[in-house]
Amino acid sequence: MHTLRFITCGSVDDGKSTLIGRLLFESKAIFDDQLAALVKDSAQYGTQGTQMDLALLVDGLQAEREQGITIDVAYRFFTTDERRFVVADTPGHEQYTRNMATGASTATLAVILIDARKGVLVQTRRHSRIVAMMGIKHVVLAVNKMDLVAFDEATFNTIVADYRAFATDLGFASLQVIPLSGLTGANVLAPSQRLPWYSGPTLLQHLNTVDTSSTQPQLVFRMPVQWVNRPNLDFRGFCGRIAAGTLHPGDAVRVLPSGVQTHVKAVLLGFDEVAAANAGDAVTITLTDEVDASRGDVLVAADAPPEVADQFEAKLLWMSEHALTPGRQYLMKHACKEVTATITAIKHREDVNSGAHLAAKILGLNEIAMVNLSTSAPLVFEPYAVNQTLGGFILVDKLTFETVGAGMIEFALRRANNIHWQALELNKATRAAQKHQNPRCIWFTGLSGSGKSTLANLLDKRLFAEGRHTYVLDGDNVRHGLNRNLGFTEADRVENIRRVAEVARLMVDAGLMVLVSFISPFESERRMARNLFDAGEFVEVFVDAPFDECARRDVKGLYAKALRGELKNFTGLDSPYEPPSSPDVHLLAAQHTPEQCVEQLLLALG
Repeated sequence: MHTLRFITCGSVDDGKSTLIGRLLFESKAIFDDQLAALVKDSAQYGTQGTQMDLALLVDGLQAEREQGITIDVAYRFFTTDERRFVVADTPGHEQYTRNMATGASTATLAVILIDARKGVLVQTRRHSRIVAMMGIKHVVLAVNKMDLVAFDEATFNTIVADYRAFATDLGFASLQVIPLSGLTGANVLAPSQRLPWYSGPTLLQHLNTVDTSSTQPQLVFRMPVQWVNRPNLDFRGFCGRIAAGTLHPGDAVRVLPSGVQTHVKAVLLGFDEVAAANAGDAVTITLTDEVDASRGDVLVAADAPPEVADQFEAKLLWMSEHALTPGRQYLMKHACKEVTATITAIKHREDVNSGAHLAAKILGLNEIAMVNLSTSAPLVFEPYAVNQTLGGFILVDKLTFETVGAGMIEFALRRANNIHWQALELNKATRAAQKHQNPRCIWFTGLSGSGKSTLANLLDKRLFAEGRHTYVLDGDNVRHGLNRNLGFTEADRVENIRRVAEVARLMVDAGLMVLVSFISPFESERRMARNLFDAGEFVEVFVDAPFDECARRDVKGLYAKALRGELKNFTGLDSPYEPPSSPDVHLLAAQHTPEQCVEQLLLALG
C-alpha cells in the first residue's frame, strides 16, 4: 500500500490543526482513550464552546493550547482503504517558518490553507515559495472556513484567481483547488450540500487518488556512507540509505570523492543478503576490494558518477533571527558529511510576493536568496532538482549550534574548478629557516582605545631588536588601502577581518611574524582567522580594558562622537563586541602598564 506524506501550511489561524483533526476523526483514526482525552481537553482548552475542539488532536504542547496556535511540527498517521498517510501539521506564524520548512523537507504534497475571509496573505505566499523550493510538486489549495462566508462561490473564485496568478512561476505539477470547512467537515471527507456549485473531489478523495509518482527518469545508484560497520576482522560493510537507483551484487561502483573503483560483493537488508535494493532502502554493502571509504563518502554507479566541487550556486532559506552576513563561516551538513562553509556572495533575494530579484547585502529571517557558497572540502553533489539527498544541505552556527539556513544546490561554479594551487619550490619552512624564527600571527583584539596598537608597536620593536622579521597590520592603516571601500556595518566588519586574515596568512607563509591589531569584534570571525593557520601559528591576544576606561582615554575622540550620536555602529555602544571565550593571552590593560603587558606577551610567546 502506497504511503503519501503531506503537510498542511499557510498563514496563522487558517485552520490547519482543525482540518487535520477532522481528517483523523472522520476517518476513525483515533482510539477511544484519545477521544475521551479530547472531550476532557476541549472543556479546558477548547475554543468551540461545548463542541469538541479537533485542533487539540495535533496541538499537544502546553504553549500551543494556551495560545491556540501551532508552534512545532506535529506528525500524525492514518489509513484509508486506498493509502497510508503521514501528515505534518506545520506552524503558520512567521516566527516558526523554520519548523514549516522542516515539515516540507520530507513531503511530496502540500495542502496550503487559506482563510476564506482573508484571502491570499503574505505568509501564504511565503509558504508556497518554500514548498516550491523544497521540491514539492503537488499542491492542494484548500480554501477553508467557507461556512464563515456563507459558502459564497464568488469569494472562492476570487481567492483562486489571486492564488493562480501568484503561483504561475512556482512550477507545480498539479494544483487542485477545494472549498471546504474543517470545522463542520464540509467537503473534507464527503461532499456538502452547501456547495452545489462545486463538482470536484473532496479533500480525502483527492488525497486518495492523486498521482505523486516522479516524472523524472530513473536515477542511477547513489548512496552516502553513513557508517563503516566493522564488528570483526572478517567483515567490513558500508552502511547507509540508498538515495537513488537500484543496486545488485556484482555492480561496479566508485567511491567519491577519491574516485576508486570496485565491485559490490553483497547487499544486506538487515542480516539478510538480497538480490537487489532500491532507493529508500537502508542497506549494508560489502565490496570485493579493500578500499578506503568512510562516513561522508558516497558510493555511486561507476559508469555515471556525479560531480565533485567545492564552490556552488544555491538557493537558501535563512532561518535565523541573526542576519546572514557573507564571509562568515558556518557548519554545513550535506548528506552524511560535515564541512565548513562560507557564503561568498548574495546574488539576489526573492520578493516573497512577486518573486522579483532584489539586491541584498545581508539576509534576514525567512528571506530566500540565491547565493554563492564555498566549502572547506569538496562535496559529491547533484542539483537538488535531480537528487534531494545530494543537493540539499543545512547551515549550522558553529558557536550556538542553531540551524540557521536550509539550502538547495543549483550547480557548481565552473570558474572555481579551473583555479588550482600553484606549486612553489620555496615553502614556508624554507623561508622561516632562513629567518631563524617560527612564523606566527599574533592577533590583538579588544575595544577601540584598549591599547592594541600601542602593544603591537612595542612588541614589534622588541622583536625587531632581537633580529626577528616582523610586520604590523593595523586596523586604521589597512582601511586606507586594502579595505578603504568597507564601512562599519556588521557585513563590512566581517569582510574586513576576512581580508586581513588572508593577508596575514600570506605573510606567515613568507616566514614572517605578523602582528595584527584589529578590534575584530565577532568570535566567529576570529575563529575563522585561526582556522587559516597551522596549529600553534595563531596567537589570540585579548587586550582587556573596560568600556569606561577606553572612553576615558578616548585617544582619537571617537567615544565622544559616538556618545553624542554622531558616530553609528560604534563597537561597545550600538555595535556588539564579543570577548574571546578562551584567548591564548589575556592582558588586563587597565591594570598594567604597556611595558608589563609586553613582558607578559614575550613570556607567553616563549
